[in-house]
Amino acid sequence: MNDGTDRPFHVRMLYHPRIHVPSLDQAEDFFARVFGRPSTNFSVVMPEPPAPGHSVGYSTFTSVSDVLIDSLEPKRYLTGGTQRYPDVEVPHLETTGWYVDGVKELYRELRAEGLRLVDSHDSVVDGEEWPGGPSPFHTLPDDAGLRYAFFEMFPFPLDPRVREGWTVPEVAEDDPLGIQHASHHTVLTSRPERALRLTVNVLGGEVVRTGRDELRGVEGPFVRLADTVFHFAAPDPGSPAAADAAAHVPQDTYHAITWKVVDLERTAKHLDAEGVRIAHRSRTALVTDPATSLGVPWGFTTDSI
Repeated sequence: MNDGTDRPFHVRMLYHPRIHVPSLDQAEDFFARVFGRPSTNFSVVMPEPPAPGHSVGYSTFTSVSDVLIDSLEPKRYLTGGTQRYPDVEVPHLETTGWYVDGVKELYRELRAEGLRLVDSHDSVVDGEEWPGGPSPFHTLPDDAGLRYAFFEMFPFPLDPRVREGWTVPEVAEDDPLGIQHASHHTVLTSRPERALRLTVNVLGGEVVRTGRDELRGVEGPFVRLADTVFHFAAPDPGSPAAADAAAHVPQDTYHAITWKVVDLERTAKHLDAEGVRIAHRSRTALVTDPATSLGVPWGFTTDSI
């Protein structure tokens, strides 16, 4: 399937942003208290190990409007009896990816562009055709900035967005934050051309504008791709964003998600009630202190991009 262009594939929607957390219990509690959303452990879908030495119950999924967030506790995640990712003491967004119609065709396009790819075990795949069937493949951070994942569209039971007829839900009266939908995702980078090579040149995204996020102290292009807007931004020297980026160079840093809300004062009052400090605020937006908000400087805004 294509998207009306000459591309032989179609990027359908954002995959699951993944946060590495020191404790799933901590993550579930945070999303329940602050976002007012329940979480579901992956063991509901995979109650038994798919292979010897593979763990279960290592992540939880939380649906927030048009985003499905995957919280993963590294010390619980074993493959072949070995821990897959290093422990974390502080939660942090790690990566995301996309659902794609025509993933085999996309594989060929990425290879033709010179982007190296790996499988789920980080083994480089360099054949002419993608051999992995429904399994995902990933970009190398050196080539794309982050380890982005690509999945053929499939009916993942914990993702309501893949169900036929799904639409972004209306804001519920009891939604404590009043979230309408995701505004944008902030990826810190000193090499925006690397991010644009993937998201625009290959995947077909569009640069909608280049601009600043004054509250975060970052600047760069905003790219719309399928159902999502990314801000690929360079941080101001000395800013909290610069400190976050410095921990990951030369790779990019998945820094934050900003949400469009109906009433910023309603949002701020709830955050305060739950002990989430506001690090920066303007008339139309605010950014949380990551030390009080699961390691992420979440943004909330009444502006539209």
